Amino acid sequence: MVSSITRTQGWISEGSNSKIEQSCALNLIPLPASPLFGTDGIRGKVGELLNAPLALQVGFWAGIVLHNHAAEVGPVIVGQDSRNSSDMLAMALSAGLTAAGLEVWYLGLCPTPCVAYLASMSDAIGGIMISASHNPPEDNGIKIFGANGAKLSPRLQAEIESGLRGKISFEAVVDKCGRHHSRKELIGQYREALQQPLQPTMNLQGMKIVLDLAWGAAVGLAPSVFAEMGAEVICLHNEADGDRINVNCGSTHLDILQATVIQHHADIGFAFDGDADRVLAVDNTGREINGDYILYLWGSHLQQKQQLPDNLIISTVMANLGFEKAWQQLGGNLIRTAVGDQYVQAEMLKTGGMLGGEQSGHILCRHYGITGDGLLTALHIAAVVKEAGISLSEMVDQSFQTYPQLLRNVRVLDRERRLGWQDCQPVQNAIAQAEAAMGDDGRILVRASGTEPVIRVMVEAAHAELANYWTSELVSQVQQYLG
Repeated sequence: MVSSITRTQGWISEGSNSKIEQSCALNLIPLPASPLFGTDGIRGKVGELLNAPLALQVGFWAGIVLHNHAAEVGPVIVGQDSRNSSDMLAMALSAGLTAAGLEVWYLGLCPTPCVAYLASMSDAIGGIMISASHNPPEDNGIKIFGANGAKLSPRLQAEIESGLRGKISFEAVVDKCGRHHSRKELIGQYREALQQPLQPTMNLQGMKIVLDLAWGAAVGLAPSVFAEMGAEVICLHNEADGDRINVNCGSTHLDILQATVIQHHADIGFAFDGDADRVLAVDNTGREINGDYILYLWGSHLQQKQQLPDNLIISTVMANLGFEKAWQQLGGNLIRTAVGDQYVQAEMLKTGGMLGGEQSGHILCRHYGITGDGLLTALHIAAVVKEAGISLSEMVDQSFQTYPQLLRNVRVLDRERRLGWQDCQPVQNAIAQAEAAMGDDGRILVRASGTEPVIRVMVEAAHAELANYWTSELVSQVQQYLG
């Protein structure tokens, strides 16, 4: 028998009406006035914005929305990183999803792209990952994917949020009880998908590779995947540790990786973030290799093999001018998007682009995957270096010189003030003054982070003195009027 449900004081109960009452409020879950979904899902400090009651409601409303938009009903795949709070949030989400009448396939500890891949390759109607990516251990987040493995569209995110706020305009009908299943064996399918494109023609034999796993989601996969491809592997921070995830390690802290690569005379080093959807590299001299260089090197490789339509790379407004000009000299095209891999992915789907990513290390290659994938990127960059027959440092030296680019994070704890920074006239005046002074020799980007309580100020200029001067001026203005 089909029964409808209504929400009363933030909880789910049986009811007799076919529509949920729109006047109902989440009395037990205070929500900020600003949108819950940022550039990478819902993210915040556990115990404040993120808690088990909210996760349960997110699971329920995500289940209702995914079900409403699915051609056929299927499971929802759930994975998590190693944070201490991830178990709690994953179980609460699963409770919400099963309350919505859905089947949950729970993977446990796994990289974010594993969830996205399995959602796209199975009968699932979506996937949810519990992770705050590169954020510190006390934070966590909820990332939701559609059945195609892409991050959920803003329209569907808005539907979930309207449910959370008691402002829905659609029916929520549950006709059965959901079930929760542990499906950790499915991670093996993702492992095979990582290796299959390179085998059997390519291996990493003779390469010594250092992996910094950030005490996070990649610890169970990355070492064995690289070893099975023939590499000699040296691992750092390679246990699941919720107290230390991302702490002075991983893609945001490269110093230990750099020192280890030099110490062991390694060919290359890779640093992942907490959920392994992004990666930065270190060459054999210990030099950082960011996403711009990764895109250039991988793009050049694909271009030579005539596997890059229109020689197109999609990147963001953060991409360095030196990278853009060098790529254009190779006959390439570069399209910039807003910061966030979801915007890169959307532009790739719109234009037919096969390679895109961010300077921070989110790299997407549609030949091999649907979303940003640190492990996949690292494997292919190692293979590009192996095939080139020269060191990564030589490849970088032959690529391009970056323009001096400074990025400063200014803490702005007031969420409303942070997200509304564009209404601050003194800051806008300072930006206009800097842009007029630098002209074509530089550019400025100021934006509120979608994942952290900071406003990011980036200045790029042909000369370091210009970048330093205007970065200091703009940071001072943001601190004075917003901080």
